[in-house]
Amino acid sequence: MKRQHHDLLAWQAAMRLVELVYAFTSTLSRDEAFNLTSQMRRAAVSVPSNIAEGAARITVKEFGHFLGIARGSLSELETQYLLVCRLQLAEPSLSLEEGLNEVFGLLGGLIRSLKRDD
Repeated sequence: MKRQHHDLLAWQAAMRLVELVYAFTSTLSRDEAFNLTSQMRRAAVSVPSNIAEGAARITVKEFGHFLGIARGSLSELETQYLLVCRLQLAEPSLSLEEGLNEVFGLLGGLIRSLKRDD
């Protein structure tokens, strides 16, 4: 069964980002498995989840609210990724950085489009 959010480029990119985050965090040490790994994975999963939840809501205002939550989770994820790199717990990942940038751009565009329609 296909849902409306499946057609959103921001949701599609966020789903790919989750896969990248899981691959990246699987390289972290066992000590981090209960700390940054868990936090990064939860933040990553939150992004497409909130896009989907917002798309299922009735009003544009509600949709925008959930997109804002998704953007907050994305910022949280980016911060955690930067911490991992600063603490030298893993090598930087160009694909993860590109994924973050792509989702930030698509999410921002979607939010702007809702404001124009409002």
